[in-house]
Amino acid sequence: MALIPTTILTGFLGAGKTTLLNRILQEPHGFRIAVIENEFGPENIDNEILVQDSSEQIIEMNNGCICCTVRGDLIVGLTALAARRDAGELQFDRLVIETTGLANPGPVAQTFFIDDAVASQYMLDAVITVVDAKHAMGQLDEHEEAQRQIGFADRILISKSDLVTEEAMQQLTARIRRINPRAAIGNSDFGLTPIADILDIRGFNLNDKLDIDPAFLSQEEDHDHDHDHDCDDHAGHDHHHSGHTDDIKAFVFKSLRAFDTARLDDFLGGIVQVYGPRMLRYKGVLVMDGADRKVLFQGVHQIMGSDVGARWGETEKRESKLVFIGKNLPEEIFIHGLEQCLV
Repeated sequence: MALIPTTILTGFLGAGKTTLLNRILQEPHGFRIAVIENEFGPENIDNEILVQDSSEQIIEMNNGCICCTVRGDLIVGLTALAARRDAGELQFDRLVIETTGLANPGPVAQTFFIDDAVASQYMLDAVITVVDAKHAMGQLDEHEEAQRQIGFADRILISKSDLVTEEAMQQLTARIRRINPRAAIGNSDFGLTPIADILDIRGFNLNDKLDIDPAFLSQEEDHDHDHDHDCDDHAGHDHHHSGHTDDIKAFVFKSLRAFDTARLDDFLGGIVQVYGPRMLRYKGVLVMDGADRKVLFQGVHQIMGSDVGARWGETEKRESKLVFIGKNLPEEIFIHGLEQCLV
């Protein structure tokens, strides 16, 4: 049986996750969607319009969707849901997990890689983060969870944009891009977002290109390492031009020179061991010495994977691109170490 594509829906308290989720469940899109409300407390206050009572109650919607609340062990809830699907008790072909507003989505995402039973049944499609345009700047200043939710995102949907000025939207968008340059940014006012922007976007799958927002690269100092030079000027370099100092931020490494496979493996293995808990998301397309195919890699915290991609085109610019998103990562150590891995 095919793996069940799974979307993690996250966002800070009041951002509009439940509004978006209700809209997904009510739309006649033809999908049979299961929803897990991943609650951590004894009471499910925010989402009582979807689920009430019991530690794990499943209700069926009139459009074929189902919804359940799991408090505690997500792995148990996922495997139980899959078992009931396999037994024919439940019918669904998509899964959406809505986290509580104060949740760090990292452990939820890791669940799909660290547990064999879950990995054999589910495929993590993407992390979708809803951001409240009216209150996000203050939330990002005060709550690391809000930064993490943006840092983990494959797609970011801004809600309540009608409540702020165009200038405020531009400032928020710029800040989001500094935290996470690889996530596409869309709009979710009143939950009105195309289903194609939420489901089956393959944000967590390896693909042949690294999605980095062009505006990010134009604003920042590019790291084009097609010749030898010292990167010490990056030490202490602050990517923030708006006065906000976020603990979670991103930086990009690019090089026209190929990587030495053994040296890069050693370096990446080392930094994941040391800085893994602080590395939210990282992803790259690599040029390897002597290889005519792209090498694709990505990771979440200490979990890292790689794969061989398509052949480099004859006229295609062979360039490695890597993006790292994390909390207080020592950019100069990463950049210098990667430079030492180049041929």
